[in-house]
Amino acid sequence: MSELRPSSFRYEPGEIATITLDRPDRLNALTFDVYAELRDLFGTLVHDESVKVVIVTGEGRGFCSGGDVEDIIGRLLEQDMAQLLAFTRMTGALIRNIRALPKPVIAAVNGVAAGAGAVIALACDFRLAVPHASLAFLFTKVGLAGADMGAAYLLPRVVGLARATEILMLGDRISAEAALNLGLVNRVVAPEALMEEARALAARLAAGPTFALGMTKTLLNQELDTDFASAIEAEAQGQAICMQTPSFRAAYEAFKARRG
Repeated sequence: MSELRPSSFRYEPGEIATITLDRPDRLNALTFDVYAELRDLFGTLVHDESVKVVIVTGEGRGFCSGGDVEDIIGRLLEQDMAQLLAFTRMTGALIRNIRALPKPVIAAVNGVAAGAGAVIALACDFRLAVPHASLAFLFTKVGLAGADMGAAYLLPRVVGLARATEILMLGDRISAEAALNLGLVNRVVAPEALMEEARALAARLAAGPTFALGMTKTLLNQELDTDFASAIEAEAQGQAICMQTPSFRAAYEAFKARRG
């Protein structure tokens, strides 16, 4: 896939692909077009074998402040139910495509992540944040349900039901330190080291067994909604498939060589 420069984000292809939201004057607020372009990009990346890991970050001092007040909210007030539902389904499809991508996705949260921006970060597999970063699931602050774009599904599975209820109902800002304590971010790093740390993690993942990592993510997704017996069977099938891959044999051969 060649380098893309859509209306409001940059895509840099490669083994470690990078998506940089690029409306710094608006804290990288999303527009209708950006939602659709990101949804389609993540859908396409499923089939791009050259990409092993994806990093998502923001330009300037923000990660993503959510939907643009003028470009989105103002226009939504003029739409009928069918149009509103088409929009909410599109935003949800973006999150579904991030989760369905059988490759690790890392959020490098360089500043505020609010509304849809917080859910995008939540949907990623890893979240690194700078000390001044924050997350805010602030949908109720604008008269909307805190359950948006899959937040009410994903967040309880990360921080627990009680904490998720508090976060989604109150819509308060969560500091990077608090997010780390909640398990909502994996690591807090210095601003000047954020992308270096994100790329180091991405490089470690890219050097790993691509198929096995994809299978791990697939099973993590699948087992969120299954009983224990079904989970055991799904993992048995997944492992049997992984045992047929070159990575499994290579690991065995490397072990034998070390022993020799």
